[in-house]
This record gives sequence, structure tokens and C-alpha cells, in this order.
Amino acid sequence: MVVDVVALVLVLLGALLCVTAGIGLLRFGDVPSRLHAATKPQVLGLLLIATAVALSLRSWTVVASLVPVVLIQLATAPLSAHMVGRQAYRNGTIDEGNLVVDELRDAER
Repeated sequence: MVVDVVALVLVLLGALLCVTAGIGLLRFGDVPSRLHAATKPQVLGLLLIATAVALSLRSWTVVASLVPVVLIQLATAPLSAHMVGRQAYRNGTIDEGNLVVDELRDAER
């Protein structure tokens, strides 16, 4: 019974994080802010939901199938965000006035 309540709370928190990631994608104006909203809460939300599913179903086969899903998400979300951010920098769609340190200034141009 307690495990089911914990799983319910984890699903609700994960879903809330995923919704805030979607809202952040719509509301934020610049590319770095959108990338932050797309990766950080979405990955944590997926991790919480996967943990809740594993707790709820209480099966090692479920855990064995959820572990690769979480690991692939943890590996690909930062990489894709990096690639999108780098391309936005190359296109000139990032406001360079907001950059504190521009490490790509000499390397890219």
C-alpha cells in the first residue's frame, strides 16, 4: 500500500515536470532557455515516472526494460541539446549580449 502511494506521488511529480518542460518550450524566448527547459525537467520527469512504474509493477523484467530507456534518455538529451545550441550559435540566433563567456567566438568565425 505504501509503495503504491509512493509510485503515485512519483508519477504525479514526473508528469508535472514533463508539463513544465513543455510550457517552458512554449514560453521561453531564446534558444538556451528553451534547451534548458527541454532537457532538465523532462529527463528528471522521465526518471521519476520510470521509477514509479518499476515500483508499481514490482518485476525485475520491467526494471530490466526501463533501465535502457532511462540510460538512453540520459545519454541523448544532453547531446541533442548541445547540437541544437551549437547550430543556433552558428546561425546567429543566440543573443550574444546575454553570453557571459563566448568560448566559440574564435573557433567558429
